Amino acid sequence: MKITNGFIGAVSIAALGLSSCTPEEKPPNIILIMADDMGFSDIGSYGGEINTPSLDFLADNGIKFSQFYNGARSCPTRASLLTGLYAHQTGMGGMTHDSGHDSYRGDINYNCVTIAEALRNSGYRTYMSGKWHLTKHEGYWSGSEYTSLHNWPLQRGFDRFFGTIIGAGSFFDPITLVKGNEPVKDLPDEFYYTDAINDHAVDFILDHARSEKDKPFFAYVSHVAPHWPLHALEEDIDKYSGHYDKGWDQIRDERLNRMISSGLFDGNTILTPRDERVPAWEDEEHKEWMLRAMEVYAAQIDNMDQGIGRIIETLRETDMLDNTLIVFLSDNGGCAEILSEGWGDHLFFPDRTRDGRQVQIGNDTDILPGGEETYQSYGIGWANVSNTPFYLYKHFIHEGGVASPFIMYWPDGIEASTEWVRYPSHIIDIMPTFLEVSKGSYPERFNDHDILPLEGRSLIRYIEEDRTDREDAIFWEHGGNRAVRDGKWKLVQRRGGDWELYDMLADRTETNDLSGLMPDKVAELEHKYQQWADRVGVLP
Repeated sequence: MKITNGFIGAVSIAALGLSSCTPEEKPPNIILIMADDMGFSDIGSYGGEINTPSLDFLADNGIKFSQFYNGARSCPTRASLLTGLYAHQTGMGGMTHDSGHDSYRGDINYNCVTIAEALRNSGYRTYMSGKWHLTKHEGYWSGSEYTSLHNWPLQRGFDRFFGTIIGAGSFFDPITLVKGNEPVKDLPDEFYYTDAINDHAVDFILDHARSEKDKPFFAYVSHVAPHWPLHALEEDIDKYSGHYDKGWDQIRDERLNRMISSGLFDGNTILTPRDERVPAWEDEEHKEWMLRAMEVYAAQIDNMDQGIGRIIETLRETDMLDNTLIVFLSDNGGCAEILSEGWGDHLFFPDRTRDGRQVQIGNDTDILPGGEETYQSYGIGWANVSNTPFYLYKHFIHEGGVASPFIMYWPDGIEASTEWVRYPSHIIDIMPTFLEVSKGSYPERFNDHDILPLEGRSLIRYIEEDRTDREDAIFWEHGGNRAVRDGKWKLVQRRGGDWELYDMLADRTETNDLSGLMPDKVAELEHKYQQWADRVGVLP
């Protein structure tokens, strides 16, 4: 695995702090694609049975990482992803509500710059389609106009934007859907949000090719799929009829076997036990509903992949594919939340469908999911499948919550490899990686504000090296769940629980807690964690 010859000089010169951009060397276009609430093993190249030929193409013709980490949940992941800082440093240690502390304001602050702001300063055009979820200023709500556009995408470095400001909603009639800074009030009859996100990304690329092809572009394609509600098109759902009849136990076994066959894990990898709240498949009482739920979930990912295929084909048709860096990841692990009628008090959904039907909220097993009139989630059993072979889910800092598929594809810059990149990597590394390949710079001051130094490090230099260790520790905290990964060691704690210690080279699935045998290592890592927590503003 290596960086192609055309980029080796750029890396070397950049390391000296000099400009490597010559007239004949155009920096690459960059496309960052993120799924929402998608588990580690859902796509084909990471062991899944869901049909994802477009993502598999990127993985087969690029490189894929085995130890890439997100921020456990939507807002903190997005904040770190776009800034290269820990989420607390940006004001987004929690979600989009103000907890009365600078680290948990629910709004990204002005002591950070976004990738879009940094790349635009380097001559890039910047586009975004999809979910934002980085501000408490939600703007337009059910047709009512709110005056504040504070921290919306156009105000944080993007030239063009189509998408939603909030974190979740109907795929057929999303609330806070805007184009630029203006609400989108009239939707076509056949509107489906995942298609719209991908199609607007395609439109941005086509417009760029027609009028500004001499400039590079950065496009952030931020999907809501496969986040609940379980909304999918019937033609996509039909593809998965019968696919899951064997049940979650066998599907988990099959996924792990494919992971071992691909070299992602070794043959000694232990599959974590089925969640104790979930019955064996043969004992499940509501098989019809459960099967339909997973079929819809798979259809959501399938549809997203179809649109990613349209993006790839558009790049090919406009002769921009080879010099475009495409990165794909998920914002957190699969989501085990079970929706109930009471969730309606704080969910973002229309009371009725656009043709007047009442929207039914909650996992009522008498109502099959998938349609616009439903608002349901796929639950614990299937989330357990999505996060194969790991333990726990979104929100948590165990591997099931923070391990993400991560694919990099760039024909002109990175040679494809069948080997897995095993360097422990984190969302804070994406900003410095993009700055290196774009030959951009990171400001000390921006818009009259002091900017915090980057926390991450570029991944480019590690692509050639077969490394399983990282020089610096990486950290997490969300909702009282916390962890530190330092070398092969991971110290992790569920909110209110005890510290657990795992050797991640020997026990990636966190099945053998060594904390009782190694109290000195626990104390050492806990001290490192606390130093970090105090520095970035974590609250107990």
